[in-house]
Amino acid sequence: MSELDFLPAFEPGWVWLAGAGPGDPALLTLGVHDALRQADVVVHDALVDGRVLRFARTGALLEFAGKRGGRPSCRQADITARLIDLARQGKRVLRLKGGDPFMFGRGGEEAQALSRAGIPFRVLPGVTAGIGGLAYGGIPATHRDFNSAVTFLTGHDAGGDVPDGLDWPAIARGSPVIVIYMGLGKIGRIADRLIAAGRAPGEAVAVVADASLPSQRVVETTLAGAAEAVAAAGISAPALIVVGEVVKLRAELDWMNRFVAPPTDAVSRRRA
Repeated sequence: MSELDFLPAFEPGWVWLAGAGPGDPALLTLGVHDALRQADVVVHDALVDGRVLRFARTGALLEFAGKRGGRPSCRQADITARLIDLARQGKRVLRLKGGDPFMFGRGGEEAQALSRAGIPFRVLPGVTAGIGGLAYGGIPATHRDFNSAVTFLTGHDAGGDVPDGLDWPAIARGSPVIVIYMGLGKIGRIADRLIAAGRAPGEAVAVVADASLPSQRVVETTLAGAAEAVAAAGISAPALIVVGEVVKLRAELDWMNRFVAPPTDAVSRRRA
């Protein structure tokens, strides 16, 4: 008997929706690693690191289905239709996303479409960047001395603009720590919204780009100075923004820079 016998078999005609974590292959779950070794087809996003795809079994088809803001991208409807078609061909289909498929990853939408089409599916959660990526930046999402609540939000709506449907005053008042996905291009407007809603202009902010990868960069700034600091640093997406006093803990908790030697063969994120 194998020590991995408890893991589920990937049956033909199934789609597994899986999260690859924020980038570092070490953050893959055992279930996702095993799924890569069983899948016939891996339909993967742009933010799945190329090193993760090396775990796919020999002969598996790797299909790129990345969506990147401001760039030509696969249409969501086409991606979903492809998953359904492959499953109906009797393939074992692994839909592999960066982070967690149900955290701003459209995994819920894809699962709905599969369910309505009668396609059996399984969800394999992944380490979301808003927790794992921040940890690699030396920033805890929660700390007993600073916050007992945290809010995760997306920096743009379906149309690509800053979400108007959010209750910004309630978020500003009620959440000591705010973690913002996909907000880099709108960071100035987001900061203005939060300041107008009552957050202090001098509140600590960090921007973590390429979280957990050898190319990771972290910029520490303030809410009022965030847009200028990002522009000066030349930071580009993908990046997380965290607002709150937990950012100040990075002075003690930046373990990657303090204790981890730089890699000799850094492999950058697979990009579209």
